[in-house]
Amino acid sequence: MSKTDLMRQLVSELNAASDAYYNGRGELMTDHEWDARFDELRQLEQETGVVLPDSPTHKVSADSTVGQKEAHEYPALSLAKTKKTEDLVKWAEDRPIWLSWKLDGLTLVVTYDNGSLTKVVTRGDGHVGTNITYLAPAINGIQPTVKSRGHIVVRGEAVISYADFEQFNLESDEEYANPRNLASGSMTLKDPKEVAKRHIRWIPFTLVHTDEDITSWGKRMDWLKEIGLDCVDHELIEHPTFNNVNEAVNRWSLKVTNKENPYPVDGLVIAYDDTDYAATGSVTGHHATRAGFAFKWADESVITELDHIEWSCAASTISPVAVFKPVELEGTTVKRASLCNISECERLGIGGKGTELEVIKANKIIPKVISIRQTQGVLDIPKTCPVCGSPTVVVESEASSTKTLHCTNHECPAKQLRKFARFVSKPGVNIDGISEQTLQRFINLGWIKDFSDIYSIPDHAAEIARLDGFGDKSANNIVESVSKARDVDAQRLLYALCIPLCGQDVCKRLLAAHKLEDLMKIVRGEDNAGSLFAPDKVAILSAIPGIGPEKARQFVAWFENEANIKVYDKLMSEVNIKQAQPASVGELCKGLTFVITGDVNHYKNRNDLKAYIESEGGKVTGSVSKSTSYLINNDINSTSTKNKKANQLGIPIISEDDFIDRFTQKA
Repeated sequence: MSKTDLMRQLVSELNAASDAYYNGRGELMTDHEWDARFDELRQLEQETGVVLPDSPTHKVSADSTVGQKEAHEYPALSLAKTKKTEDLVKWAEDRPIWLSWKLDGLTLVVTYDNGSLTKVVTRGDGHVGTNITYLAPAINGIQPTVKSRGHIVVRGEAVISYADFEQFNLESDEEYANPRNLASGSMTLKDPKEVAKRHIRWIPFTLVHTDEDITSWGKRMDWLKEIGLDCVDHELIEHPTFNNVNEAVNRWSLKVTNKENPYPVDGLVIAYDDTDYAATGSVTGHHATRAGFAFKWADESVITELDHIEWSCAASTISPVAVFKPVELEGTTVKRASLCNISECERLGIGGKGTELEVIKANKIIPKVISIRQTQGVLDIPKTCPVCGSPTVVVESEASSTKTLHCTNHECPAKQLRKFARFVSKPGVNIDGISEQTLQRFINLGWIKDFSDIYSIPDHAAEIARLDGFGDKSANNIVESVSKARDVDAQRLLYALCIPLCGQDVCKRLLAAHKLEDLMKIVRGEDNAGSLFAPDKVAILSAIPGIGPEKARQFVAWFENEANIKVYDKLMSEVNIKQAQPASVGELCKGLTFVITGDVNHYKNRNDLKAYIESEGGKVTGSVSKSTSYLINNDINSTSTKNKKANQLGIPIISEDDFIDRFTQKA
């Protein structure tokens, strides 16, 4: 193959991988592979003097977000990159520089005029992006207003934390390869509510324009904080030498290794403090030569041997995990790496036991198989679910053509992960030390099939101590937490059962009216002597204040399901119920509806005030309407939305002191 043909092949492969990467459609090659091919292409261009028209070395990879296209006021060009500390020192020219994270997300350009947000635009190709202003309320960090007038343009990175990424993959029907892929894919959604569920945070990394006369990069970042915008972590290096730059790079690298930063980064960035000097640079290809310089870590890779593929069940998918001979990487022992899905296994060419793997820690955090050196055997895709034994099916996504494995049993315990998580949560039976990830592992090991099985976890203490990431102390803590949770409040237990429409407030109201044992007699149709009769169960429960027919129907229907009754009866043999007496209801707030806003002074918090109102027969809602009797706000003259609405509707606005005078029992 000629050098020109090889360049065409590299350009095609790199552009296809970038298109998938920047648009949330899966991963066609790892960062490690992309960097290697990019460097090979750049070397060939230097040797031949030829640059193909669509070469990624001379253009910015663009997102294909659907929507209104908009030209950037200031081009969002990329930075030249290096893996050598000495290149950073040379570029610095002994001028003061700032070191900051190179966040691994999606660049968004945010504009404010006269203190108000006016637009949010994706980076696109650096010259033209997509206007996604309608998604701004769903992205944390993009403030609707700032404490400054004039024209402001800020560039920042939309990122998703590793914790939120793992949570999303646990709960979603899709499985993304990395947080960056999820962030970019989220920008293609049209529903802000769906975007909000992904917990995206926008972190400013440079102030592009302000009407203020600020020529220091560091002071510009300080100014961003003053007007209400958080920004990327940064550090000043006053006199950049090889020693102090190298020391700073190593120190920041250690923060990544130690997982001190919750967000994904793929390197570091240096920028001149003198922004006037930085603006004097030229543009080479798609790089602004003095706008900044990026440092990427040289990935440490090792060769190891596959032992087996473990199939891990999450809420909706069964994902392959490579388990291999332990190796040392970035100062830790690694023996497992997620393979994400079947498509990734096929792309890599994963085989069976004895296959030689090349493994890295992507961004110094996530163990990742980047290549196969030698294949032994073939990948064995399970025909049955490893948790429940039901048949499996391979599903290919229409949007990305990604193949994932699914269990066909809708009642598979692995698909009930959210319910188990609610059961052990603080509002539930409150078992400390058991996270969703831990529950997932216990489910995959076959230890948990229904709620009562959680109380048998101590039987596996020795096995827990031998699991990766646990040990004797963790196992003992879990045993103690499970033991404590055997004594449980009736309200917590009822909430933990995950009965539809039965949240904490409904549980409290039900148990304020009836003891748990009496509730069970009602839903089972038993009288006090245990004889069966046929009461109107829904009518009895819906008569309780705040319950109503639909919530009552859902509660009754849950207990009329034979499988649920078995779960409940089995669970009751594991716990001791602490039953509060039904609360007596006063009448000082009877028939009145209140809305509470702002801070409170006399009560511990607004929930405390709400509890008092309800105990006196009143009702508390979240928004002002015609049915509102009083709005409680200690700032009576506030121009808040609730105050305005109350004034429009002629609803009295009272302070906390007024409320106490009118609606509490005088001594």
